[in-house]
Amino acid sequence: MKRLISLAILAVTCGLSGVALAADAVSADAKAAYADIEATFGSVPTFLKVFPPEGIAGAWAEMKNFQLNPHTALSNKEKELIGLAVAAQIPCHYCIYFHTEAAKANGATEAEVREAIAMSAATRHWSTVLNGSQIDMEQFKTEFAAMMKFAGDKAEKAKAQAQPAKK
Repeated sequence: MKRLISLAILAVTCGLSGVALAADAVSADAKAAYADIEATFGSVPTFLKVFPPEGIAGAWAEMKNFQLNPHTALSNKEKELIGLAVAAQIPCHYCIYFHTEAAKANGATEAEVREAIAMSAATRHWSTVLNGSQIDMEQFKTEFAAMMKFAGDKAEKAKAQAQPAKK
């Protein structure tokens, strides 16, 4: 009950679409994060306004320095396609919309979007089969290693056959 009253008080004291925070309740780190968010996006989206002010600086740093950063091991397009695949399985309509649009903004084609979604479905399908059947993990690893060795050997053989004979 106390929490509901606190939430009601917070809701009444908030401005800006009903979710901005009272200025005196926001730390300097949070104020800096909100300013950077606005500089990055042109405004502070509601989903970031509702995040607890005590954690917004850390949450924003993670989003900006990892998810939005173009200088990571994965491209932003790849990260957004992964986000879309996960969102499709959660499922989260907000995340699906966000990651689809972000993937497209980062160069993903319709075919890549559809493939990411299909890959998430295939992964879920086989996860259901493997877990439901209670396949032994060590047996699975052994069989998978053998499959990968076979595929590698086959690829090497095909590569050798495709190369012209040396004189």
